[in-house]
Amino acid sequence: MSETPTWLSITRGQAPLIVSMPHTGSEIPVAKGASLVSLWLARKDADWWIDRLYDFAPALGATVIRTAISRAVIDANRDPSGKSLYPGQNTTELCPTTTFDGEPLYREGRAPDADEIASRRAHFFDPYHAAIAAEIARLRDLYHKIVLFDAHSIRSRILRLFEGELPHFNIGTNSGASCAPELTQSVEVVCARTNMTRVTNGRFRGGYSTRHYGAPDKGVHAIQLELAMRGYMDEPHVVSPDNWPTSFDRERAGLMREALSQILEACIAFATTEKS
Repeated sequence: MSETPTWLSITRGQAPLIVSMPHTGSEIPVAKGASLVSLWLARKDADWWIDRLYDFAPALGATVIRTAISRAVIDANRDPSGKSLYPGQNTTELCPTTTFDGEPLYREGRAPDADEIASRRAHFFDPYHAAIAAEIARLRDLYHKIVLFDAHSIRSRILRLFEGELPHFNIGTNSGASCAPELTQSVEVVCARTNMTRVTNGRFRGGYSTRHYGAPDKGVHAIQLELAMRGYMDEPHVVSPDNWPTSFDRERAGLMREALSQILEACIAFATTEKS
C-alpha cells in the first residue's frame, strides 16, 4: 500500500460515518505559489477552522478525512471533468482562477494550463478521493448503510455567489438524490431546535463529493452541510489581509458545536437502524 501523503489526514473510526473536509486546508506548495497574485487571496476562501469546529467527531467513532492543501491549488469538491455544479450561476473551477468575490488569483498569463491542472489532480485530488472511496468500502463491509458527511463553511455574505445573508445551516442533498429523506429530516430536526436559520437544497445543494458518492440504493447516503461562518467566528463587513481570517471563537461556537454533535449522532443513528 502506498504511503499516505503528508498533506492528507485520515482518522479512522468504527462508526458508519465519514466526515470529509475538502476545504479546510491553507497549504500552498512553494512551486504553486510563485504564479499567484498573493498568498492571502489564495487562502481567503478556505473553510476556516472547520477542523476545530468538528474536533469532537473522532470521539463519536467517525472517520475524518481532511486535506491540508488550499482549495486555490485544487478544489477537492469540484467535478474533475470541469462540469459546473451550478450551471448559470457564479462559482469557481477545479483549479480556481478567482476568489469567490471575483478577484484574480493569478498573475497575468500565469493561470494553470491543462497539463498543470492534470498534474494537480494526480497529486492532490485523486489521492483525496481514493481515501474516501477506500473508507466507504471499509465501512460498507461492516454496515448495511453508511453516511458520508461533507463538512463546509463560507462567509455569510458573498454577493457574487448569493443574495443577502446565508442561513446558518445549509443542508445539501443534491435535491434529495444523494441520501434517504429520513436522513435529511433527522438533520433538519436538529437544526430546527436551535435559534439559528436553516435551508435545505437552497444555494448549496451539495458539491462533487455529495453527488458522486451519494448512492442510497447502494447503502451510501451522502449529505453536505455548509455553515455560515458567523456561527463560530467574527466576520468583518469587509475582509482584508489585516482582519481575515479572524480567530476561532470556541465560546461563540458553543451552540453550533452542540448542534453539530447532535447532527453527527443523528447520522450514526440513521445508519444503524434497520430501515433503509
